[in-house]
Amino acid sequence: MHRLSIAEIISNINNGVVFEAVAENYSLTIKIDDYVPYVCGAVHDGHQFRKSLWENCLHTEYERWYEEDPCTKQMVQSHPIVIAGCDSRFEYDLNRPPETAIFDTAWGKQLWRKPLKEKERQHSLQKHTNFYSITHALMAKLEALHPKVLVFDMHSYNWRRWDREVPTWNLGTSNIDNERFGHMVDSWREKLGSMALPNGIRPTTGINDTFQGNGHFLKYITKTFANTLVFATEISKVYCDELSGTIYPEVVRSVENHLRDLIPLQAKEFMNTP
Repeated sequence: MHRLSIAEIISNINNGVVFEAVAENYSLTIKIDDYVPYVCGAVHDGHQFRKSLWENCLHTEYERWYEEDPCTKQMVQSHPIVIAGCDSRFEYDLNRPPETAIFDTAWGKQLWRKPLKEKERQHSLQKHTNFYSITHALMAKLEALHPKVLVFDMHSYNWRRWDREVPTWNLGTSNIDNERFGHMVDSWREKLGSMALPNGIRPTTGINDTFQGNGHFLKYITKTFANTLVFATEISKVYCDELSGTIYPEVVRSVENHLRDLIPLQAKEFMNTP
């Protein structure tokens, strides 16, 4: 892996270079082993929270971790193209547009002891801008190479927050072209429901059951690139103890192993379907 500037990363993409890099400010990682017609993204995987914000933040590290999507990058790390955020969504949320990407309150609690200084706000927003500059370059390159592109937008959610039974896997589809791609949603849902997971976890599935796919990552790509389908794919946090922060590595590895097979199958089916 190389440490590259945003300009160097974009240049590599534009020139079709195979590479793996971390941004020079360590805000994101990107890996391109081959310019295949599918991408795996993990925008909420990051936990980094820059030191200049520590004393001003009212949320504990655990509270931040609870709302992040740990291990979502690991679940898709074996695939040819993976882009992921390294910073916590409490610093700036990559799944929100720039005007709302920096929280003042988060999940009903004030985030900052004192209003965030404009310098700090701009520092965060620049990293948000950089991520989407790279995303734009990547998707433009792939659409130039392929008739269609598929994006797996990986997330997780806290099942204990709900007072009813919720699915292990939820697909958010409210902002995609369901008339054009609805059959692909059903196909992806069936594949996710076929997993044999450890510890007696049932791979139940739902569509717009807990979340509806309203994230900026999906909306930006869908609006900007006409021939790209984004699957907002969320796993409930059955792979960890939400209350203690303990990760269950055997569950994470099982999900990773299943997705290693299922994602290419779905991509192939997508490319072969009119």
